[in-house]
Amino acid sequence: MGVAGSAVPTGPRWHSARRVARLAAIGTGATAAAAVATGGLLIGQARQARRTIPMAEAPPPRCDGVYGAKLPDPAITMVVLGDSSAAGYGVHRRRETPGALLATGLSRRLQRPVRLHRFAVVGALSAGLRHQVEAALESQPHIAVILIGGNDVTNRTPAVLAVRYLVEAVTALRAAGCEVVVGTCPDLGAIRPIQPPLRWLARRWSRQLAAAQTVAVVEAGGWTVSLGDLLGPRFVAEPGRMFAWDRFHPSAEGYAVAAAALLPTVLSALGGSQRRPAPTRVEGVRSLPEAAQEAARHPGTEVSGAQVRGHERGPGGRWAQLRRRAFFGVGAVPQPGPAADVPTVEGLA
Repeated sequence: MGVAGSAVPTGPRWHSARRVARLAAIGTGATAAAAVATGGLLIGQARQARRTIPMAEAPPPRCDGVYGAKLPDPAITMVVLGDSSAAGYGVHRRRETPGALLATGLSRRLQRPVRLHRFAVVGALSAGLRHQVEAALESQPHIAVILIGGNDVTNRTPAVLAVRYLVEAVTALRAAGCEVVVGTCPDLGAIRPIQPPLRWLARRWSRQLAAAQTVAVVEAGGWTVSLGDLLGPRFVAEPGRMFAWDRFHPSAEGYAVAAAALLPTVLSALGGSQRRPAPTRVEGVRSLPEAAQEAARHPGTEVSGAQVRGHERGPGGRWAQLRRRAFFGVGAVPQPGPAADVPTVEGLA
C-alpha cells in the first residue's frame, strides 16, 4: 500500500516523531553496513529462521462478544487492532486471547460489561491499520488497543513509514473520541530460532521502531506500553510454557503476561484508575524522545503526555511521564478441562 492521498501530519509534534524515526533509520543504515561485512551469514540465518518458524495455518479463535454481560451500567466498547500478537495467534481457546484477557480484566476492575470487537489480522503491517481503523470506527469504540510492529521489522519496512501509518491510525481514533493504548514493537531479539548476529540486529531494529512509535503515539494523544523482551527472560527459563508451538508467538501464559502489562494503562486511559487506584512506581518526567528511548529498554513501562509547571513542552520537546505499573492479574491462566473462571460472553457458546 502506498502513501498517496495519506494525511501526513505536520508541525513540531510530527517533527519530533520524524526525528526519532530518522535516527532509527540512520542506525539501521549503520547496522546494514555491518551486515554487508558479514556477507551471506545473515542471509543464511534469515532463511534458517523462516524454515524453523512455521507459517501461520489455522486462524486464531474469535473473541468478540460481551464480557460481564450481567453487570450493571452501559457496556464499554473496546476494539483490538494490529497483527497476530493482537489477534492471539498461537492459542486455541477464546479465553486465552489477549482481547479476551483484557476485556475480562477491564470488566472485573470497573464492574461494567465490556463489548469487544477484534479487527487485528495475522501478518498485518502498520500499513494495514487504516482498514482496521475504518472498520473499528463503525462500532463507536471507547478504547482501542493496538499491537503492531513485529512484521514491519521482519519485512524491513522503513521506520518512518511504519510510524506514519500508526500516527494516522491513532489520530483517526482520537478524532472520534476513542482513547488509544499501543503496545509498542516487541523485541524480536528474544526469539530463540533467530541466531546471533541476526538476533542482535533484530533487537536493535525492534527497539528503534518501539522508540519511534512511542514518540508518535504520545504526540497524537495516545498512551504506550513497551512490551520489549517482556517474555524473554521467562522464555529462556521455560520456553515450553511461554511460547507457542512455533517458538515465535506467545503461549496462553505469554499472552497473560502481556495483557497484565497492558491492563493498568487501559484502565488509566479510561479514567478507571480514579475508581480503583493502580499501584505505580513513578519513574519521572522526561522529554518525550528521552522517555521513548528509556521505555524501549525497559519492558512494561508506560509513557503518556505530561505537564511541567503548566506547560506541555520544554527545551527538549513534549514532556512525558514514565511509569512502571504494577501488573494486574487478568484472571487465571486457562488450564485444560472444565473452566472454573470463564468470562461471560454474550451470544457465544
